[in-house]
Amino acid sequence: MVKIQVICMGKTNHAALRSWLPEYQKRLAHYVRFEWVELPELKNTKNLREAVQKEEEGKRLLKQLNSQDTLVLFDENGSQHTSKGFADFLQKRMNAGTKNLVFVIGGPYGFSAEVYQRAQYKVSLSKMTFSHQMVRVFVTEQLYRAFSILNNEPYHHE
Repeated sequence: MVKIQVICMGKTNHAALRSWLPEYQKRLAHYVRFEWVELPELKNTKNLREAVQKEEEGKRLLKQLNSQDTLVLFDENGSQHTSKGFADFLQKRMNAGTKNLVFVIGGPYGFSAEVYQRAQYKVSLSKMTFSHQMVRVFVTEQLYRAFSILNNEPYHHE
């Protein structure tokens, strides 16, 4: 069975957004081994240039990965999918024998060059920009929706 991990920088400080995550994590557990990882936020980010912040976050992220992990970045320049298309994307990774599928929600400035080089895939949630806090809910809901589609369950309507 594939393991899906979602890694993000820092904890969400919005109680309303934080309250949605456990529900979707519980739902996902019916289909897949699922893990949510929040890496510690960098200290004194107001004093860090954007490039330095991305580099430091990238170092923390890369330490979390092993060589077998398939890395998927949520990135504004990534491929765009319908919910069905995203389900197909997941199915193809599972059919290919992927053991660890790691999705990453970057910090407010995105990813370092090293992280982009390590990634196998980039996926865009929308052409619009969302806060990296809100994206957490969108990602977990879309993962759940994808598995409900793959299992022919009624959650998704066409």
